[in-house]
Amino acid sequence: MNRPVQSGTFFGWYVAAACFLIYFFTNGLSIFVPQNLFPRFMETFGATEGEISGTVALTFLLTAPLAPVAGALIDRLGPLRILRAGLVIMAVCFTLYPFAQSVLHLYLLHAGLAFGLGLGGLLVSVTLLSRWFVTRRGTVIGLLVSMSSLSGLILPNLISPLVNDPNYGWRWGFGALAAAFWIFALLPGFFLLKEKPSDVGQFPDGAAEPPAATSDGSPDGVLFADAIRSRTLWVLVIGSTCLWFTFQAINSQITIFLEFEAGLSPQEATRLYSMIFGFSVAGKFMFGAISDYLPKRRVMLVTSTTLLIGCLLIFTISDGAVGLAASFTQLTIFTLVFGLGYGGSFTMIQLVCVESFGQRALGKILGVVICFDSLGGMAGTILTGQLKTVTGSYLIPFCVVAMVALVAVINVLLIRPLAQET
Repeated sequence: MNRPVQSGTFFGWYVAAACFLIYFFTNGLSIFVPQNLFPRFMETFGATEGEISGTVALTFLLTAPLAPVAGALIDRLGPLRILRAGLVIMAVCFTLYPFAQSVLHLYLLHAGLAFGLGLGGLLVSVTLLSRWFVTRRGTVIGLLVSMSSLSGLILPNLISPLVNDPNYGWRWGFGALAAAFWIFALLPGFFLLKEKPSDVGQFPDGAAEPPAATSDGSPDGVLFADAIRSRTLWVLVIGSTCLWFTFQAINSQITIFLEFEAGLSPQEATRLYSMIFGFSVAGKFMFGAISDYLPKRRVMLVTSTTLLIGCLLIFTISDGAVGLAASFTQLTIFTLVFGLGYGGSFTMIQLVCVESFGQRALGKILGVVICFDSLGGMAGTILTGQLKTVTGSYLIPFCVVAMVALVAVINVLLIRPLAQET
């Protein structure tokens, strides 16, 4: 039997860098940049909050049933083929996006993006990097998921001069990012990634010896059938679904709220929107690194509680009446706390899944979790947008968000690794 031999720099870091770039652009251009452009879409196409929110909501709706399918395909065919198919689909959709002439066109493009994200999104990158990293997995996955927040921080600000210039506008801004996707995401996905350490004669983490395996030589962890019957999986699913509802409810509506209800300028609204992602980068990396030393489910409890506190900070109480913050200072504090909780919780969903079930059926299990997460994100986007359209204010929608965040904390509290279930 041929035994891999360690040689040179650990190639896993090149794989990680490519995955970071890919996730930076795929999530940024599919979700965060369009959400920041919602006010501009409303102006261009004469759409309401509910109608324009349906674009990203459709992406989440269609991604949901694709996630378990993608997980099964990854376990069967390996992550690279699936990732590359997703990248091609997204490249085509991003290229066509600046040429949309109606809300219907945006809906069609976001339907295509759903298929691209289902095949080339977070699930495949987590599965791939889990093959390359074991002892450093928390830190690396934390860095990976930080890329989506980093894209929310950087990309809207990067194209803001184009978007707010009457001579150019959002079409030129998005077009510039579409060109960058081809160079910095599609090409590394095809020419830099390798499926597993043994392909380059190395072991995970660059170690001199292979990691411990089960007695039959298979990866550690439980069977999918055992996981699907466990309480652990379903409290994790409920908790993470509620977290995703909270993430998307705020992220999809906050720019509209800041401009049209809090009275900020488009530039100020974009700055605060981006700050959420800036703080979430810190949360993702910080809590991911901490989870290498503490039980991941306990860290997730801290992050979800932080997220709940952040949701509450958008409210004010004056003369016994509850209202929404309009002070730039309070809104800045909100972005800080919400961003930290958002980033940390996002990271811990993936890591708690690995901690609770191992890698034996990780693709299928993550597929189930991401399926429900996508439904939660869709519900958060649609419900808050529609409630705002009906009520004329974000007070009731954001109250609903805070209650859902509380349900998330309760379910996270109940999570136990499968081996500890009674």
